[in-house]
Amino acid sequence: MSKQCCTTDNHLKPQKKEAHQHQCDTTKKDHNHVHDHSHGHDHDHSHDLEDKTAFQLFLPAIISLILLLIAIAFDNYFLQPWFTGWVKLAWYIIAYIPVGLPVIKEAIESIRYKDFFSEFFLMVIATVGAFAIGEYPEAVAVMLFYAVGEVFQTLAVSRAKGNIKSLLDQRPDEVTLLKENKTVIIKAENAKIGDLIQLKPGEKLGLDGELVSESASFNTAALTGESKPDTKSKGETVLAGMINGSTISLVRVTTAYSDSKLSKILELVQNATAQKAPTELFIRKFAKVYTPIIVLLSIAITLLPAIFVDTYVFSEWLYRALVFLVISCPCALVISIPLGYFGGIGAASHNGILFKGSNFLDILANIQNVVIDKTGTMTEGVFKVQEVIIKPEFNKDEILKMVNALESQSTHPVATAIHDYVGEIDNTINLVGTEEIAGHGLKSTVNGKELLVGNFKLLDKFNISHDADTANIVYTVIAIAYDGKFVGYLTISDSIKADAKIAIDKLHSMNVKVTMLSGDKSAVVNHVAKQLGIDNAYGDLLPEDKVNKVKEIKASNGSVAFVGDGVNDAPVIALSDAGIAMAGLGSDAAIETADVVIQDDMPSKIAMAINIGKQTKKIVWQNIILAFSIKAIVLILGAGGLATMWEAVFADVGVALLAILNAVRIQKMKF
Repeated sequence: MSKQCCTTDNHLKPQKKEAHQHQCDTTKKDHNHVHDHSHGHDHDHSHDLEDKTAFQLFLPAIISLILLLIAIAFDNYFLQPWFTGWVKLAWYIIAYIPVGLPVIKEAIESIRYKDFFSEFFLMVIATVGAFAIGEYPEAVAVMLFYAVGEVFQTLAVSRAKGNIKSLLDQRPDEVTLLKENKTVIIKAENAKIGDLIQLKPGEKLGLDGELVSESASFNTAALTGESKPDTKSKGETVLAGMINGSTISLVRVTTAYSDSKLSKILELVQNATAQKAPTELFIRKFAKVYTPIIVLLSIAITLLPAIFVDTYVFSEWLYRALVFLVISCPCALVISIPLGYFGGIGAASHNGILFKGSNFLDILANIQNVVIDKTGTMTEGVFKVQEVIIKPEFNKDEILKMVNALESQSTHPVATAIHDYVGEIDNTINLVGTEEIAGHGLKSTVNGKELLVGNFKLLDKFNISHDADTANIVYTVIAIAYDGKFVGYLTISDSIKADAKIAIDKLHSMNVKVTMLSGDKSAVVNHVAKQLGIDNAYGDLLPEDKVNKVKEIKASNGSVAFVGDGVNDAPVIALSDAGIAMAGLGSDAAIETADVVIQDDMPSKIAMAINIGKQTKKIVWQNIILAFSIKAIVLILGAGGLATMWEAVFADVGVALLAILNAVRIQKMKF
């Protein structure tokens, strides 16, 4: 992980800091190491493995398999007089080396880092022991199947990472630099801080930077899911992945390619398994206790019968102990369970949902309440004029032109809505002494007369009486006064997202209770809640009011997931069990505080995220039950001398392969 990951802890909510620090500590010494079952040392072979093709990964296993099949044929079907003694042993050792040598190296590495009972060590003991008592085919077969399991895991993890990378990496490969009034095209990764990038209309920005042009419009849909162009002014920050609007723009690079926001998100999600789910943590602790016990029991199976059995044969009981050892190896659990969670993270990423850790898959699987913000979460966050009520004694067109001219001085979404409704600004209108009155609206002088546009508190402030009944209006109301008289008002609303109703219905089908909290006026909030079928809705809330409401819900109804923008609602996200940011990729604060980020801004993805959590948990428990039940049966048979090394191979590697294939299944599911 890049260095900045570990410098952002102060921005994280308190209960997440410890987990995040663990993630940073883990990643500093074990970057990209996805073989979670090998914990404890900082070797980094898995990253190299992922860079290979499937054929290259399987090649050692293919070589071993061919040599093993030839040896078995010479042993049983096409008997060769020369295939005996040291020749036979050498042949099986050569067959063993392609798959066994990497595992032996891993076992040595584990021991170097005081992890004496890793599954690598168990596999080496079992296979070397099998060689020692002359069970050559079994020795090679055990290691061969184990190696195949490792390859399947690597391929599954690579697939999950590929889903994440293809989703996130929105950057172009090349950028156009402006040097001494000449343009030079270079690879984006070679651009340096301070370089000047020239962006043509429709071109995508390759690195984070600062706008040098006076102003420019950017399509940020790739980052935020918001289709509305975002106008930036000189000196403002622009991000990799943004698409330039209709004019040529200049951007000065402020962040290295590898440190851009997209790179940061990619690393955070790819390393999400550093924050373990409780089931994973239990299995890791279990394996650390379980494995030494199994080794001691194997020694006991080998030696204790010498005291009690008259016909004791050392090689026979050693064979039973090796069978027991192979059966007992916990690799089916320690491979498939982290892989199940990683598969869940990969499946979520493929659907535009970014999980910051496998623990949040578990939390969402058990969530009982979803608390949602209104604007930008269930609504588009794009306002439109609904009604225009102007008193008959005033010229409606003239009033709207003046209002449009005055609102052009503001960057508020309401101003955009009015401009979209009225059209082009009339430049013949002369505004004098324009000022913004915080929390109220705008004031100016037109034709020597005072023009006020804002909320009704603005009219009260200037002692202008009105007869408008605004209490029952379910839209945002913009009041207008001219020459000291009430002129009328506009109603402006934020349209509900197309899939918002589907989202609420899906959450209800999962028995999840939905509550809406908003700072908007109660009439508007209740209207939206009624349309969507939301269980409870509260409006006119300040940030501290939202915190109190969430505390009440947690105290009475159980676990809470809060869905908001991840910035303004930071206190509530910190209080919730899981914070979900809608279209939060546009801000650092959202990345750092939210536990789950929904990239394409669709409310239906809230239910999808919960469903992915539930399906992941189900697959993990299927694997746990599968591994324990089959191993228990074969262990009893093995200790009684009724199971051979081949049954042991199935109980260990066979179960591991089945569990891996089951874990991979989640990446192919339709949600």
